Amino acid sequence: MGIFKKMFDGLSKTRNMLMESVDTALASFVKLDEEMLEELEEALIMADMGAAAAARVVESVRERAKKERAEDAESVKNLIAQEIAAILGEGSDTFELNPPSVVLIVGVNGVGKTTSIGKLAHMFKQEGKNVMLAAGDTFRAAAADQLEIWANRNDVAIIKQGEGSDPGAVVFDAVAAAKARRADVLICDTAGRLHNKKNLMNELGKLAKIIANNYPEAQVETLLVLDATTGQNALAQARMFKEVANVSGIILTKLDGTAKGGIVVAIKQELGLPVRFIGIGEGIGDLEPFAAQDFAKALFEV
Repeated sequence: MGIFKKMFDGLSKTRNMLMESVDTALASFVKLDEEMLEELEEALIMADMGAAAAARVVESVRERAKKERAEDAESVKNLIAQEIAAILGEGSDTFELNPPSVVLIVGVNGVGKTTSIGKLAHMFKQEGKNVMLAAGDTFRAAAADQLEIWANRNDVAIIKQGEGSDPGAVVFDAVAAAKARRADVLICDTAGRLHNKKNLMNELGKLAKIIANNYPEAQVETLLVLDATTGQNALAQARMFKEVANVSGIILTKLDGTAKGGIVVAIKQELGLPVRFIGIGEGIGDLEPFAAQDFAKALFEV
């Protein structure tokens, strides 16, 4: 199955809800009036795009509809899709890892961090990269064991220590092993418990320092894993992690299981964080690089 088809199918719940609301707003289309624009804005907010993004999209549609003489509902839908693609594409470079690199995976428990690491390892291996994993979540019972299952499944090395050991020691060992074995990518799991910001900042800051001091030549990316099914909750988590960690991108999981896929737009508009990968299925190959244009097209069937 092609990447676009997978994304299209994976966004079916979000698309169905969004299109139902948008079609209702445009049902009596004769010309684009203020009442119709208000209904469109409400439809976008209901799809979890957030008030700021919804207002921006509607303002753009208001201006462009006049200039470009959008005289039917399909033209208006096209304008909405184009503006959403513009928001998502702003300042988003292509995600590229240049060996040696370290990917720190952060996020709260239950969002799919361990699964995302397994899927990332699979993707990087498919690209011919030499991948290693580090079980830096030493707090949650069986976290390292779950990660080891993914390591075995992908036939990649894993560095781990006992439950309750120091995450910094695990990352230190993993960096030494990655250098010795000339790994292209080291993916580090981190504890996902939501404790206070100060502790979280200290813990993630310590790991970042260990990597910077011991592996200065490595490209470091910090990817925040969010669960799309939590909608606005995901935005709140992204806001907090952006404050405490040098987050460089988002992995949005479980997009296929929710009608709240519009949260992608809210996160980009309000926090400026690019979505790097999206999870659109249960399979090991169901983590896809994010493409703004394809996402907007898949949402609006245009």
